Amino acid sequence: MRAPAKEPAIATNVHGNTEGLKPSALRGVRKLADRRVPAGVVVSPELGRRMCELSRQVGRQLGVLVDRQGRVTRVIVGDAHQLFIPDLTRARAGAGRFRGLRLVHTHLRGEPLTRDDLTDLALLRLDAVVAIQARPDGLPGWAELGALDPDAPEGAAEPWFVERVGSIYGWGLDWLEFIGDLERRFRARDAAVRLPGAEACVVIGVTTGDLEEAAESLDELERLAHSAGLQVLDRVLQRRRRFDPRFVVGKGKLAEILVGAMQRGVDVLVFDQELSPGQLRNIAAATDLKVVDRTQLILDIFAQRARSREGKLQVELAQLRYRKPRLAIMPTAMSRLTGGIGGRGPGETRLEINRRRADERETRLARQLRKLGRDRALRRARRSRVGLPQVAIVGYTNAGKSTLLNTLTRSAVDAEDKLFATLDPTSRRMRFPAEREIVLTDTVGFIRNLPEALVEAFRSTLEETREADLLVHVLDASDPRIDTHDSEVRRTLEALGCSDTPRITVLNKVDRIDPDLREVLVRRFRGLAVSAATGEGLDRLIAELDHRIFQERARRSAREAMP
Repeated sequence: MRAPAKEPAIATNVHGNTEGLKPSALRGVRKLADRRVPAGVVVSPELGRRMCELSRQVGRQLGVLVDRQGRVTRVIVGDAHQLFIPDLTRARAGAGRFRGLRLVHTHLRGEPLTRDDLTDLALLRLDAVVAIQARPDGLPGWAELGALDPDAPEGAAEPWFVERVGSIYGWGLDWLEFIGDLERRFRARDAAVRLPGAEACVVIGVTTGDLEEAAESLDELERLAHSAGLQVLDRVLQRRRRFDPRFVVGKGKLAEILVGAMQRGVDVLVFDQELSPGQLRNIAAATDLKVVDRTQLILDIFAQRARSREGKLQVELAQLRYRKPRLAIMPTAMSRLTGGIGGRGPGETRLEINRRRADERETRLARQLRKLGRDRALRRARRSRVGLPQVAIVGYTNAGKSTLLNTLTRSAVDAEDKLFATLDPTSRRMRFPAEREIVLTDTVGFIRNLPEALVEAFRSTLEETREADLLVHVLDASDPRIDTHDSEVRRTLEALGCSDTPRITVLNKVDRIDPDLREVLVRRFRGLAVSAATGEGLDRLIAELDHRIFQERARRSAREAMP
């Protein structure tokens, strides 16, 4: 048995391989949909016997999907070896809950429940899968029941159990009590590991290169998922010679991931790559789960954190530019013609209307952001005329930039131990002992593979960095990936045209590392060791700021004034 497959139905609830059936056999198959099973029974002897008779008559496997009330909701006709399950809705499928449907089907060759049967049990989160042996005389023989096992070890390759009975006659299992107890045990297991209100996810990385580097990127993806409010229950890292064009990870690996996801009650699959529209559609259709890529996850975090009007507009513009190429993955029904009565031609398709509206909205947002950018430029020009030097704090996300701004300026800017905790740039005046002032600006944090849509949308905000007289590059000294973070920030600054701007390197969070490592990092990066949380080393930083901004400026002015 394999699933799911889209098969045309010959009646509202009969699906599968019906071609070539005699009219009498076809009528018998259709009548199976009118049968009912007593609510507390797995399968009634009458239904089981009739299915075996018909199965032997047509030489094909037959199956029925039965709900908790004992109603046959679908009849499926397969071939001699397997069934193709039609598309099912997500009704009742969720954490600690099954779909509310059990599959009862015949086997013609005396084989037990197959791996495909049990994989479909997990992928579709069915209540159970039941196989009945159709004997050569058309009578039912033994039966096997497979169900998901709440006591299966975490990440087990076979998260199910199978029980066999010699005959469906006198099968003493109380079905409602059995499935109710099974769901209660799953809910109790999930409640022990699930955070209230948080969607559970699996983070997935695929690489064609270095595994260690890919593992670091997947670690960062986990932190991004945490910042977005997701709970990571599993992670998958696969190395391939090339990416699968349809599913990124390959169809077999995707099925393996889905079995584990269903076992843990996962709601979301998060990929470390940016997925193409076709890949998003294929993975979502194959898994029936939410699918999010790295870019979409970052955009979601930005959308949650934006507070100012400009920040919200920038995030909306970035999301719009990301979604526009993906409008085509909407359901086919959304592309029906919508021409009005009496109008000429077929009119616009729904897809064309959505694209046109997206273009119009993008134009409006870009116009509003240009106006806000001009306002921001005027404020910078006023500060420049007043003569206040501008210093921008830059660095990798979560390096401690906001905490450093708060400590130096005695402010209360939001600062959390999360990626992209601060989104909107914040400027504060900082006063020196000699009654001199500067404007200190906390900027948006950088990250590897920062989406181009975000860089473009936040261009006016990032101009704060480009117009600065001095950059304070903050590095997290306690992070083992400090070299990667340093190179990513330098690459982003170069892309913004800031590679020639004077810079001070600050090694933050030195209170968390060994003194010997501190000295090594200070020499390697030629930076200042500070702790924004404890205040350690900030006197040296202030003195360096005073020296680089005011004393060097005074020397340059004196040299220029000399004849």
